[in-house]
Amino acid sequence: MAGGNFHGEYPAKALDYLAIGIHELAAISERRIERLCNPSLSELPAFLVAEGGLNSGFMIAHCTAAALVSENKALCHPSSVDSLSTSAATEDHVSMGGWAARKALRVIEHVEQVLAIELLAACQGIEFLRPLKTTTPLEKVYDLVRSVVRPWIKDRFMAPDIEAAHRLLLEQKVWEVAAPYIEKYRMEHIPESRPLSPTAFSLQFLHKKSTKIPESEDL
Repeated sequence: MAGGNFHGEYPAKALDYLAIGIHELAAISERRIERLCNPSLSELPAFLVAEGGLNSGFMIAHCTAAALVSENKALCHPSSVDSLSTSAATEDHVSMGGWAARKALRVIEHVEQVLAIELLAACQGIEFLRPLKTTTPLEKVYDLVRSVVRPWIKDRFMAPDIEAAHRLLLEQKVWEVAAPYIEKYRMEHIPESRPLSPTAFSLQFLHKKSTKIPESEDL
């Protein structure tokens, strides 16, 4: 019951905090993309492509991620600190909660795109380490990505590839591939006696169709 005392300040502040918190996922993701693309840090070919100079590889994709992160910095300015009197001063202090919600949604959309770019960059980095193999869970994720996006041999229009990786994240396909291994790791390495934080992430809602992992497979 509103009781006539309606004010959107509480949800507006929560949405501002949400935008700030979720932005950090993209901020750290962009730094990992930089480390992958920078040969001085990764010891991989520059911008994750052979014949550098002739091909720009992930240079523009990294610029895209950096641009989205920079835009998020502006969008993370709190809306709830602003106010504008309306309704003949009846609503003399407003929450700006509607704008907080729209900004938070836009930040989330940007974060999703940055994570998709990192997913592609990580899989491209693996190409240069073959025939070595990474861990079983990461190989499964790699196979999933390669089922919709082929490796970069030379430059091509990247937007469809980024969107394909984005769909894998939105449809939780990456999660479905990785979740059984995360649960297996949790069961093997987290003692039952360890008290869990009230905010600890729970894996009890694992998708029912997730496959079981044979005991012989290593993480």
